Formats: sequence, C-alpha cells, structure tokens
Amino acid sequence: MIFFMDLQVMLLDVIYFILRNTLRIVLRPRTKPIDGELVLITGSGGGLGRIFAQEFAKHGADVVLWDTNSTTNQQTAKLVRERGGKAFTYTVDVTNREDVYRNAEQVRKDLGRDVTMLINNAGVVAGERILDCPDDLAEKTMKVNCHALFWTVKAFLPRMKAQNHGHIVTIASVLGLFSTACVEDYCASKFAAVGFHESLAHELLAEEVDGVKTTLVCPYIVDTGMFEGCKIRKEVELVLAPLQPQYCVEQAMNAILIDQPLVCIPRLTYLPFLSRALLPWESNVVTYRFMGSDKCMYPFIETKRRQTSNGVTVAA
Repeated sequence: MIFFMDLQVMLLDVIYFILRNTLRIVLRPRTKPIDGELVLITGSGGGLGRIFAQEFAKHGADVVLWDTNSTTNQQTAKLVRERGGKAFTYTVDVTNREDVYRNAEQVRKDLGRDVTMLINNAGVVAGERILDCPDDLAEKTMKVNCHALFWTVKAFLPRMKAQNHGHIVTIASVLGLFSTACVEDYCASKFAAVGFHESLAHELLAEEVDGVKTTLVCPYIVDTGMFEGCKIRKEVELVLAPLQPQYCVEQAMNAILIDQPLVCIPRLTYLPFLSRALLPWESNVVTYRFMGSDKCMYPFIETKRRQTSNGVTVAA
C-alpha cells in the first residue's frame, strides 16, 4: 500500500515539475542577487573564462581567477578592475590536486572568506584522431576537463555544505551529451564531466543540502578558436552556426542566476540529445551524415595541427 501511495505522489510530482518548467520558459523566474558573492573561475585567462569574469563582476560579485598563464590572467583581472570590479589572480594548475588544495587554502587566507560560487570552466582538446593522438595529450584532456573537477569541488564544497550556501557550475559541452568522430579525448572527458556533475547534484539532493545549487552548461561549438576549422553542412550552419562567446556566456549566466540545473546552448541542441536516446543508432548516423557532422572535425584537426606546429595553444 505504501509503495502505491509513494508511486502516486511521485507521478504527481513529475507532472508538477513538467508544468512548472514549461511555464518557466514563458514566464522567466526572478534572478537571484549575487552581489558580494566570491566567484572562483578556472581557465580565466581567456575565452569564456574571461567573459564570465566580467559578467559576474558586472552583477556585483568579486572574482577569483585561476589560470596556468599568469600574463593572460592578469589581463582578465585588469578588464574586471577597469569596470569597477574586484579581481584576485592565482597561477594554478587545476590538474595538480596539491596545487589546487594549496591555492584554495591560500585564497581563504588572503581574502578572509570562502568561495561561494565555483565555475569549472577550464578545458582543452588534443585535436588528433585517436590513433594519431599522443598518450600524454589524451591524458591532459582527461585531467583538465574531468579530473580537475574532483579537486576543485573537494576543495570548496565542504565550506559550501557547512554554510548551506553555494553554487557549482560545470561548463561541459553538447559533446558531453552526444558525440561525433575524431574527438574521442574531448567527448570522453565531457561525458565524464556531465556524469560527475549529475552525480554530484543527486548527492546534494539526497543529503538535502538545498542551499548549494548546481548548473550544468552544455554549449555547442563556441567561436573562441578552440574548435577553429570545424565545419558542418553550410545549409545547416545557417541555423546552427558556432556561438559567439558573449552570447554563450550571457545564456549561461541567465541559467545560473535562476538556479537552472541544465542548459543547452542553443536550445536546438536539445534535439540531438533526445534523438540519441530515442532513435536507433543507424538513424542518428544518417542524420549526422546529412548534417555533415560525421566529418566536421576533419578540417578542425588540420587547423589544430597547424596551430601546434606554430606554437599556438587555445583553451576554453
């Protein structure tokens, strides 16, 4: 009898949340204030990380900037300060757990307060087919895009839980929800990032830590140079072009400020996510071929090789 009562309550809750989230598409929820929050952003030296720093500062938050490149990180801090924000820079290798833990403690000592929002943004891609990819590059992708999440969350989550206040944001990718050819390292790392984030979100809910929010951000290809050269069918690209970095960050910020658990950018990318689960494998394959997605990474690989030979490194 108890089972059937619980089942009935569960079904009613499912219907309620479907209706509530449908309504939220039309009537945007009120955004939460983040002025005074201390936001730590990894991979802040450029790309999306730099824009996130400026956007959070614009909303009144103080930002802690972690990047391996101290020069570009200082440039990000300068942009934040020129707009009246507060920025604190640290040179950190997020793949090194001792470095992460040491700098996390240093942030607490230097600023005298805890990080309340963690934006795991750092990301890399090898840009090689699996049989051509050096083992160390594949390992680096996994360390930056996946392993680092463990170290940063373990460094900052305990204080968030103790205060029942915080927000953990994972900048993943649509390639963590569905895959394509020739980026095995990146897809594996982003699928892992998605799995890590979702499991963490479930853990917080199971422990009834309702004050620590989570947001998983899965953008399509962003025009930061990280996937330069990637091309799908030109007719399809008219409706699914690479995202402008500013637009991507603004959409992610919209989701963060309303505590939205998951956002795919643009919304059109929810469709292949659903089709992957609902349609036969072969149906997805022919769809990929029609869109030109099956070989979209071929020109990207060639571009990446040229960048590498010229000593150019691009991260998220």
